Amino acid sequence: MALYDYVGALRKGRRQYQSSVSKGEYPYLPVLDDILSYSDIVSEVNLGIMDIPLEKVIGTKTEGRTNAFANNFMPLLSEKSEFGAKWAYLYDHQIQEGIHDPIVVYEFMNQYYVQEGNKRVSVLKYVDAFSIASSVTRLIPKRTDDLNNKLYYEFLDFYQVSFNCDIWFSKEGSYEKLIKVLNKTPGEPWSEEDRVIFKSAYDRFSKSFHSFGGDDYDMTCSDAFLIYVELFGYSVVKDRVDKQIKKDLIKIKDELLLASRGNKIALVEQPEDVEETSENKPLKLINWLIPFQFVEPQMLKIAFIHAKTEETSSWTYGHELGRMYLEEAFDDTIETVAYFNADSEDKTAKAFEQAIEAGCNMIFTTSSQMINQSVKTALDHPEVKVFNCSVNMSYSSVCTYYGRMYESKFLMGALAASMSRDDKLGYIAEYPIYGTIANINAFALGAKMINPYAKVHLEWSKLKNRDAHLELEKEGITFISGDDMITPQTPTREYGLYEKKSEGRLKNLATPIWHWGKFYEKIINITCHGAAERKEMRGKEAVNYWWGMSADVIDVICSQNLPNGTNRLITFLKHSIRAGSFQPFVGTIFSQDGTIQCEEGHSLTPEEITTMNWLTENVVGQIPTFEELTNEAKSLVRLQGRAIYENIKMEEL
Repeated sequence: MALYDYVGALRKGRRQYQSSVSKGEYPYLPVLDDILSYSDIVSEVNLGIMDIPLEKVIGTKTEGRTNAFANNFMPLLSEKSEFGAKWAYLYDHQIQEGIHDPIVVYEFMNQYYVQEGNKRVSVLKYVDAFSIASSVTRLIPKRTDDLNNKLYYEFLDFYQVSFNCDIWFSKEGSYEKLIKVLNKTPGEPWSEEDRVIFKSAYDRFSKSFHSFGGDDYDMTCSDAFLIYVELFGYSVVKDRVDKQIKKDLIKIKDELLLASRGNKIALVEQPEDVEETSENKPLKLINWLIPFQFVEPQMLKIAFIHAKTEETSSWTYGHELGRMYLEEAFDDTIETVAYFNADSEDKTAKAFEQAIEAGCNMIFTTSSQMINQSVKTALDHPEVKVFNCSVNMSYSSVCTYYGRMYESKFLMGALAASMSRDDKLGYIAEYPIYGTIANINAFALGAKMINPYAKVHLEWSKLKNRDAHLELEKEGITFISGDDMITPQTPTREYGLYEKKSEGRLKNLATPIWHWGKFYEKIINITCHGAAERKEMRGKEAVNYWWGMSADVIDVICSQNLPNGTNRLITFLKHSIRAGSFQPFVGTIFSQDGTIQCEEGHSLTPEEITTMNWLTENVVGQIPTFEELTNEAKSLVRLQGRAIYENIKMEEL
């Protein structure tokens, strides 16, 4: 029997050998000594006896018998050899009693190389064992800027508290994200119970993921596990059994595919462009919208879920105006309902539950902080179409939407510079997140186009112990870009672009407009009137409606008292942006440190605009540190400010 199985292992080894040779790959086991010949080792640590995952045992410490195995640890020597007889004896021993003696291995970069016990590894891999007892010596390399080296040092920090060697991510910051979703603090040691429960949960997921076909995904099992925990929550995941995990994997298949393909985002810049992807191929949206393929508006019941109320938030107020516009635009043939104060995961989940119980089949969430619950609901209720108001989010199960507000900010910067008698302008921003930096820079570029000496003094309204209005007043700045909209409960004229005159008198010059009603109307029309032949997008690209002035969802309303020449200038620029003949981020653009961010004759891509983390050279001020932000601002930045705060550790975020 053992000889028969050795022949089976031999076939696997020879097939792997031939496959590797045909691909130009090294067909034998990698040798750690050869790898270390060009690596700097700064420390050796004896980890003692521990169980290690067999999938991470990839080679031998010394050259020795490396040629006796293919690079999958299956044998290559004849069944009549002494090697074959010893392998068969070990196989019998494993079947009858099990292999218990620990092998001796060296761990380098979270992979294991065998010093003693190659045949034991080969036998256990052949019978699909999950782990093997090992005496482990860890070799720690010198720190470098190499991605794998950085990931390894993140792994070491994780291992220090978890004593878990199974987890290996492909992206920086993932270990910190995992710590966070496990509801632990960075550096907090895990109890023995924590370790056992986590390892058990991960082992079950790993087995299910591999049997699900996870090896075909361009991601590690740990990458997939992090997505799984983020979507379902660790309190749920840790109790999942194999059957439930497999069902969950089917649900999140498209999210895993999207992540494995690099989280591509299709920024749809025009309503009529929904048939095109970022690669200009006819990859279309309608299957994402099924079962709405032949839906009429009157068949829709639409819910809006807000984090605040229309009385306390100008943002919510604007979306509520959009909801009321919808009911008028469709002559009351559609039914809408709004839910407010969904400012936590639990409250958002409750609002979703109420909306679905009320029969809503389309749901808009108007805060990016609701994205996780939006995805969870979309996974659990595929018959309901969920949209989230955010930009640069990469999920396959929901569609996101946002406006190119920077176009209106450019116009307001040009207007401010044309009206001001000095070179100093003011700009008050709220949150340092996606989109906000582009708005600031567009305003500064608009001002610079009119007055090359214009300086934009930047202040943030969401900082602790700092009054943005007072700081600008100290500088004697009178032309200021403030909030985009007023809040009904706290009326003020300090919104849009205004001139602050003596004795506190204000003169409003212009205000940016979010036409949320038109935005929602266009989304509904796309949803209801798609072409039946459109192809599947799930798992290929995340869809983000990113519309601006040309779609008539962003505008600038100017005062009727502007000088005639200034009014003509702003009108000309507005029409040029609408027609696509002019863009704000074109030509040579320098950041504050003198770096050229855009070359002459070129323009920034949509991705570069949405993920800006730099300020133009004529901005006076800076992106605040994370600790300077209010708690409210920190909450939003954790979700949408990662690219801006790319040098800040996750424990600070």
